Amino acid sequence: MNLLYRSDSEVARIIQADWERQQSRLQMIPSENYISGSVAEATASMLTNKYAEGYPGQRYYEGCEYADQIEELAKRRALELFGAEHANVQPHSGSQANMSAYLGLLEPGDKIMGMKLSEGGHLTHGHPVNFSARWFRSASYGVDRETETIDYDELRRTALKERPKVIVTGATAYPRILDFRKFREIADEVGALLMVDMAHIAGLVAGGVHPSPVPWADVVTSSTHKTLRGPRGGFILCKAKYARKIDKGVFPGVQGGPLMHVIAAKAVAFGEALRPSFRTYAERVVKNAKTLAEELESLGLRLVSGGTDVHLLLVDLSPLGMTGRDAARALDRAGITVNKNTIPFDSKPPTVTSGIRMGTPALTTRGMGEEEMRTIARMIVRVLEHMDEERVIKEVREEVHHMCERFPIPEVFE
Repeated sequence: MNLLYRSDSEVARIIQADWERQQSRLQMIPSENYISGSVAEATASMLTNKYAEGYPGQRYYEGCEYADQIEELAKRRALELFGAEHANVQPHSGSQANMSAYLGLLEPGDKIMGMKLSEGGHLTHGHPVNFSARWFRSASYGVDRETETIDYDELRRTALKERPKVIVTGATAYPRILDFRKFREIADEVGALLMVDMAHIAGLVAGGVHPSPVPWADVVTSSTHKTLRGPRGGFILCKAKYARKIDKGVFPGVQGGPLMHVIAAKAVAFGEALRPSFRTYAERVVKNAKTLAEELESLGLRLVSGGTDVHLLLVDLSPLGMTGRDAARALDRAGITVNKNTIPFDSKPPTVTSGIRMGTPALTTRGMGEEEMRTIARMIVRVLEHMDEERVIKEVREEVHHMCERFPIPEVFE
């Protein structure tokens, strides 16, 4: 940061302020994590200077021999990590990975069927305001009102009625294991392709604590951050027979030149995830999430679907008569960062919500374990019970500060 402080102190101060925020608060948004120093160094590398439009061996510019090596390395590691037949590591984000996959597999006006955003899905799975429903026709499925889990029989009936060309599964706020075998059976019955967006669970899949979608799906999309602990970016895995369509969907479909510095960081992250220590990390993420969920329930909070199987959980605040927006703001003042989130069949709009979403990937990266999860659960409940009492907020914030000092962010590039 010394060079940046000398050349542009205004930007440097803002970056430093956010770094201090990350260090001093409990980061519990489940889609956020901490990268290693190696990933950070690759992301900041001079590969950002190279324009490498095209693919290895088929670039539109000269001087791409090292860009080719980096991209091929990232692809090899992704294939080894997930056991796939083909990988494309160029997408700039998980959303662009989804856009590229649709463009490769579909024609404008074809129908997709994805999970409702309000019940755990993603914008790019067919939400009306998103390109996925503006370019394509969209149908949706959700969760059962009683169990708050996917009703596969109802999903099958919807698929038989709608006859989509692609069924999309994957979620941003669904705390249970996804049954990819059942999705595959339904897709086969209706003659649809199966696309799995594993952005949230990619690290859990890599670590062997969530079933892999790769054997069942035609195409798997993902981001590289979140539980995978890589740089902000995306990638796509697919069966070999769809490789050409997927690659064309990425380039020239929706992207021009790839971000070679980010692809280098993806290669580093895939390499880190191939280590035995990453499996241990993934196991601890899930164990911590389950412990956090159990403690919150024991303290009187209602969890959507009654708990979690993965890295995240949803708390229904409606029995307490408070909104997700107010709760998230109070917790953030106390140094605990979560996000407001709709719950299934929410009566409040997404800008307000009846729930909050939290997870354990970042806390686990800091080395926190089950004892800390129980302590954090008690702090959360304490804040929720005294949201308007600044004295309590300050006391919890001090406790958070001490915990963060005990568990500093490891291996971060400063």
